[in-house]
Amino acid sequence: MVVALRPADVDLVTELADASLANPVMTASGCAASGQELQQFFDVAELGAVVTKSIMRDARSGRATPRMAETPSGMLNSIGLQGPGINAFLARDLPWLLQHDARPIVSIAGSSLGEYAELARRVGNTPGVAAIEVNISCPNVEDRGLVFACDPVQAGRVLSVVRRDTARGVPVFAKLSPDVTSIVDIARSVVEAGADGLVLINTLLGLDIDLATMRPRLGGVTGGLSGPAIRPVALRAVWQVANALPGIPLIGVGGIRTGVDALEFLVAGASAVQVGTAIFNDPHAPVRVLAELRTELAAHGFARARDAVGFANRSAARGVLV
Repeated sequence: MVVALRPADVDLVTELADASLANPVMTASGCAASGQELQQFFDVAELGAVVTKSIMRDARSGRATPRMAETPSGMLNSIGLQGPGINAFLARDLPWLLQHDARPIVSIAGSSLGEYAELARRVGNTPGVAAIEVNISCPNVEDRGLVFACDPVQAGRVLSVVRRDTARGVPVFAKLSPDVTSIVDIARSVVEAGADGLVLINTLLGLDIDLATMRPRLGGVTGGLSGPAIRPVALRAVWQVANALPGIPLIGVGGIRTGVDALEFLVAGASAVQVGTAIFNDPHAPVRVLAELRTELAAHGFARARDAVGFANRSAARGVLV
């Protein structure tokens, strides 16, 4: 019998490799820039971490407009890694996060091994950075050759140089694509190359047609599908990788809108979760999900968030119907 607890008594402390976070809820990369936009709605220091928009070495204008299209259960985006580049980020955005007591997880993206290595050296050796998220899986770039996560060898090479050039004690997480034959094979490759953990999943490559013009709605033709539609895919990926690589810290992302959604990811094997697309229609979504998750953990008898991690996997292995 489940013994309900008081939400206030639930311990939310989360360990991700060498990073200790106050709770397991964070933003998803690309949905809140570097956190400043959210500060008017809640204190970003309340979150376990703020994951930045993917930073590239040079300033980048992104893809052609229109860049976003609503879908029945989510949205397509074709931003194309637009951003100011690493110099502007280190001069302006990262100091702001640290001044506001946020725990920054910096997402980096590159077009070559050399670029990833340079970003790792500059970001991964900067005091205050909680972890690095290595985006090797963005589907909405013009050059699909940039999607290193589609090949286990190339994915491993990227993670090897990032881990090599990042300070010891700063965890490195690889963000993987679901658009592969076997996400477990990619996961195993990057972990063997030095990744401390994994972020599952990035958006799925999608397309939408405007019948008024008989053309794709997005200027870049294809884009990344996010939102509730991809939650079962993300949950499946977490489950598969958690069972194939036990003990590797996982961060679940994809269609999380409620505390119930977040708890599902935890019991499937994720140690933390990211809230992304939900922010566009509810800027309070990350802190709301955090409060709801605390309530759900208590209602299901989990005194600590870490006790829920992988619970469904363990129950399935024992043949227990929960």
